[in-house]
Amino acid sequence: MTPFSYTKRTFLREVILILVAAVFCIPLYIVLVMSLKTNQQISTTPLSFPLHPQFSNYREAWNGTADLTIYRALINTAIITVGSVVLLVICGSLCAYVLARRVSKLSTGLYLLFVTSIVLPVQLGVVPIYVEMRNTGLAGSYPGMILLYTGLFMPLSVFLYAGFMRTLPATYEEAAQIDGAGLRRTFVRVVFPLLGPVTATVAVLAGVFIWNEFFMSLIFLSGTHKAMITVAIYGFVGEYASQWNYIMAAVVISIIPILAFYVFAQKQLVRGFTGGIRG
Repeated sequence: MTPFSYTKRTFLREVILILVAAVFCIPLYIVLVMSLKTNQQISTTPLSFPLHPQFSNYREAWNGTADLTIYRALINTAIITVGSVVLLVICGSLCAYVLARRVSKLSTGLYLLFVTSIVLPVQLGVVPIYVEMRNTGLAGSYPGMILLYTGLFMPLSVFLYAGFMRTLPATYEEAAQIDGAGLRRTFVRVVFPLLGPVTATVAVLAGVFIWNEFFMSLIFLSGTHKAMITVAIYGFVGEYASQWNYIMAAVVISIIPILAFYVFAQKQLVRGFTGGIRG
């Protein structure tokens, strides 16, 4: 193994990466700074750091509006996000296992159908989806939103799981079947434990998308006490005036849980993108 040498090229790469990281941190800085100012200060000096931070903005943002508090919205978002991610992991892994291991024209066609569904705009089907959910009593409920988001992100889940499973050697499953294990036990005891990296990838990607999703939550949960965090933040936007300091404070509060989850799962996320097991 050759010893590492710190060269000018290495230094240049580090400088470029630091500059890129600084650029990505600019939106976070703007949100944090504006959350500590009054509306008047935001309109006059939006980017300067406040000399007298208004931490009371976070208390007012936490209280939310008369219709919905941020605390209630966080609970709603957590229930819907966790429920959707659990269903995506279970259903997506099972579906991808069948598509990846059974090579046939039918499985190939179904896989291509899932891949095609990723690029289709969901907004095209909002009206029939809403009518069907209203007729079945699922509109404005936790189970309805969990099923909705599970269906929306199932193509992505199957795509990631199937791609990862194709890199796994089938010898582990063959050995389990020789020992007398059936398909269900083989999947639960052998295959699924190997899917840790891609499971983290699916959980992080779907979790972040669902947590930050606004359009579907506004359509299906607006006006109820089960609205998600994005709709609760939108409550600070008025017809004639917007409380931008409270909006930014609420955004900071909403970022913390999903950011903590991302930091916790980032190592598995990277492994999921690189794919497979080695050795």
